[in-house]
Amino acid sequence: MSASHQLRKVMAADWLGSLVSINCGPTLGVYQGEVVSVDQSSQTISLKQPFHNGVKCPVPEVTFSAIDIKELKILDIRKGHARNSSSTKVSSVPVAVPKGDPRPVEKLNSPQHCSKSYGERHLDIPGQPKGFRQRHNSWSSSSRGANQATPKKNGVKNGQMKHRDDECFGDGMDDGLDTDFDFEGNLALFDKAAVFSEINISERRNGARSRGTPQEQTPSRYRHDENILEAKPIVYRQITVPQTGAKEYCTDSGLVVPSISYELHQRLLSVAERHGLSLERRLEMTGVCASQMALTLLGGPNRFTPKNLHQRPTVALLCGPHVQGAQGISCGRHLANHEVEVILFLPNFVKMLDSVTSELTLFNKTSGKQVSSMKDLPDTPVDLIINCLDCHENTFLLDQPWYRTAADWANQNRAPVLSLDPPGRGQGQAVEAKWSLSLCLPLPLAEGAGRVYLCDIGIPRQVFQEVGIKYISPFGCKFVIPLHSP
Repeated sequence: MSASHQLRKVMAADWLGSLVSINCGPTLGVYQGEVVSVDQSSQTISLKQPFHNGVKCPVPEVTFSAIDIKELKILDIRKGHARNSSSTKVSSVPVAVPKGDPRPVEKLNSPQHCSKSYGERHLDIPGQPKGFRQRHNSWSSSSRGANQATPKKNGVKNGQMKHRDDECFGDGMDDGLDTDFDFEGNLALFDKAAVFSEINISERRNGARSRGTPQEQTPSRYRHDENILEAKPIVYRQITVPQTGAKEYCTDSGLVVPSISYELHQRLLSVAERHGLSLERRLEMTGVCASQMALTLLGGPNRFTPKNLHQRPTVALLCGPHVQGAQGISCGRHLANHEVEVILFLPNFVKMLDSVTSELTLFNKTSGKQVSSMKDLPDTPVDLIINCLDCHENTFLLDQPWYRTAADWANQNRAPVLSLDPPGRGQGQAVEAKWSLSLCLPLPLAEGAGRVYLCDIGIPRQVFQEVGIKYISPFGCKFVIPLHSP
């Protein structure tokens, strides 16, 4: 039967106001809209507010000729007296009737059967995208009951807003929400025996492991600085010394750092000085490392900001007339250069070492204050005390009046104490420290030394080897590292 013959059978008054879908083939595409006129004489049908391939047309009305129509579907019937609500196909393809359905074809083509779900079941046009069907289904939302529609909003444009809501949200998905999820049926799909069988086979291939011991898993993500290639086993004892039974420390990364005797320490410094690492260089390096540690203990970047210039920290520096005292004076000079208020205590001596004299000359060019009497030290607690009173060689200094007075002042002042290059275990130390900073390799320190730190003063590896020490630097990217007792 031709398309013109079928269109003549359709009464124009029966289909006005109905929503239809017209397939004009792959060239013209698919149109949807409301029927406004059917002209039997010219064999044309007109739609208002048309949609072309799911997109609203810019023109208010589109007219189609029977020659261009390949398929016509009824989406929604506005008038109940329509004689046929089934899909009217202009092409020679017949209307599909489900096999074994006891209902006659007349019932299938009745207006009561052409509901919203029937129109949605016939929307799967070959080659038509899914997004088009979602936009197309929005037409059917207008036929829902009053209890299913979107609640009206107060205002003048309620009708227009409801129409827009139906176009946007009327996707016809409410019917699927009534079906409960079948938990038991989905759980039955999980085959526990097969999964555990695969796990047992994998364990037998990779080697048996005790139950309860988690197998090491390869991380799915790595840091940007992490090595993912297999490396050699880590050797934590990279420093060995000729003497045995020495006290050992370890770094944060687990490297073992053994202590050395005072005699071996002095021999190491002597060989380094013979190769060019002079005392002046060593004093400068020690002063830089000690001042950097002191600045960190004073607060670091949180304390030393332009907004805190009115709260300059105060450091009391207690020094003796020896090399350890010269190291402390060098540290005080660097602290004063970083806007720290430094008070240097150094007793008056008729003759002092040249290194002490030269460091004192440089210190006096800073804003630091030098005192020789304990009466000039502050009565109130300071931020930090740096103790450089002790000497490795001369133990008789412990009996000097100025030493006992300075030690008593440091113990009575409630400020924390940093000991710089303290003597080894067995020698007296009157000031109890919270931190101790050793040079190159630590001495076996006493319990009163507090937490031990180690600084790098720049001794080359071959110098260590020359005195019988196998040495690999434990400092990494730092010049001052903490040491922990095992």
